[in-house]
Amino acid sequence: MMQAMPLVSLPDLRTARQRIAPYILRTPLTYSFLLSERAGCDIWLKQETRQHTGSFKPRGALNKVMSLTGEERSRGIVAASAGNHALGVAYACRAIGVDRADVFVQATAAPSKIAKLREYPVAVHWVGETYEEAQQAALAHVRSTGAAYVSAYDDPAVVAGQGTCGLEIVEDLNDFDAVIVPTGGGALIAGVALAVKSAHPRARVIGVNPAASPAALLSFQRGYAVDPYDHEPTLAHGLAGGFGKIPFAAAHDLIDEIVLVSEEEMKRAIVALIDSDQILAEASGVAGMAAALNRKTALTGKVVVVISGGNIDSNTLKLILSEGVNE
Repeated sequence: MMQAMPLVSLPDLRTARQRIAPYILRTPLTYSFLLSERAGCDIWLKQETRQHTGSFKPRGALNKVMSLTGEERSRGIVAASAGNHALGVAYACRAIGVDRADVFVQATAAPSKIAKLREYPVAVHWVGETYEEAQQAALAHVRSTGAAYVSAYDDPAVVAGQGTCGLEIVEDLNDFDAVIVPTGGGALIAGVALAVKSAHPRARVIGVNPAASPAALLSFQRGYAVDPYDHEPTLAHGLAGGFGKIPFAAAHDLIDEIVLVSEEEMKRAIVALIDSDQILAEASGVAGMAAALNRKTALTGKVVVVISGGNIDSNTLKLILSEGVNE
């Protein structure tokens, strides 16, 4: 009996990298002495905060949009987002000259992301209080217009694009023991897991959910993708909601563990990154660092922590700092 072809393969990641290379930045992977002291292992920071738009999202958005035919692009591009994916799609459309794009964004998106979106030539629709409400509105628009939908996570091309982050990690650090990835819909951890396990099969791949939205953890406990998921309020808007069927199918055998972090732990991690390495990151972006600092799993040797996004607005940062959170 013939074995089924994988949904996403290592050659897909390499093809994605070649396709999107002119339009993305190779982000830094830096060692943090101070965070290493606090975490009890050697911490290396993959700074996706330095990517265009301030997060990893342009990688997957570009790969998906560029994989569409000219005729498909001409019908328009549609996306739903908590903020960062909308920015990634908007950036992709501007970079390659797509004229029509509609992005549906939940009304609770961070003001910093809203302000950035207004600088792009896309139609922005503010819909609902959650990602799922924005997604349903976007899908209704696709049905009525025939435009192409660019999923935030549940698409092989998006997974492959996000996996280019993992390719950079394994090329820039010859040997490491674990990689920790903030986890929402799952495209980033699925792509990174494929790259990491292909190069270092023994390295652990650890995902991190906010405790308010443990969809990935529940998916692995139940053996199927939990999507959508009715989450509790969280500062980590980008990680809130379900864990996608395609990321689960592509990487459930490659991901070793999912752990949870609290709102307070993410707040403390935001402050820790500023104080130690002068890196400004949003709650979604620091979930992995929160897990390492709070010893959510046993870590030894070299550990790569993906800092996935930096789009925190000044009022939220001011509130966190005024609360006096500390280590």
